[in-house]
Amino acid sequence: MQLGADRMCMPSPSTDQFVDAVKQTALANRRWIPPPGKGSLYIRPLLIGSGPILGVAPAPEYTFLVYATPVGNYFKEGVSPLNLYIEEEFHRATRGGAGGVKSITNYAPVLKALLQAKSRGFSDVIYLDSVHKKNLEELTSCNIFVVKGNCISTPPTHGNILPGVTRKTAIEIARDHGYQVEERAIPVEELLDGDEVFCTGTAVGFAAVGSITYQGK
Repeated sequence: MQLGADRMCMPSPSTDQFVDAVKQTALANRRWIPPPGKGSLYIRPLLIGSGPILGVAPAPEYTFLVYATPVGNYFKEGVSPLNLYIEEEFHRATRGGAGGVKSITNYAPVLKALLQAKSRGFSDVIYLDSVHKKNLEELTSCNIFVVKGNCISTPPTHGNILPGVTRKTAIEIARDHGYQVEERAIPVEELLDGDEVFCTGTAVGFAAVGSITYQGK
């Protein structure tokens, strides 16, 4: 939150304030924690501009809050493999933008592509980079990993991709289990040639990919 707030010109709570707020919210809502295997308690910290302003400038006042809600699986498929579509027309982020910041700027641009894909029966969308239009970035709501032999590859977080804690955890676990993990540009052709593909995200957790559609195939 501190990194994102700095990019968006917003003051942020201290680490102690943040941790204390999350703990208080979790304890106050513990009765809503689903039974084991039935879901989880999703906790979302939020920082919003709440001071009065009409011009294009940072707000004079901000509100920090934390809310919680019980949730099941993020995708309607549950634990079944996802059916993904590679988007070529729309892009979720550009160089120098806010693709690496967890803010509304990450989600509003992808709604058009996501709704179109879901209307055709797909679970989610894989977005390509906006410069070369051939390298993987991420899905609407999660990071992507490609497995080939003993190597696991994922796009680097150079400002266009969210550096999520679940992504970091996946990388650490993979390395602990002897996999070679590479954070690098991944051409779409490598994705289609991979042995396995999976996604990670705060709400998504870990999700396997069953099929990928690219250019109608």
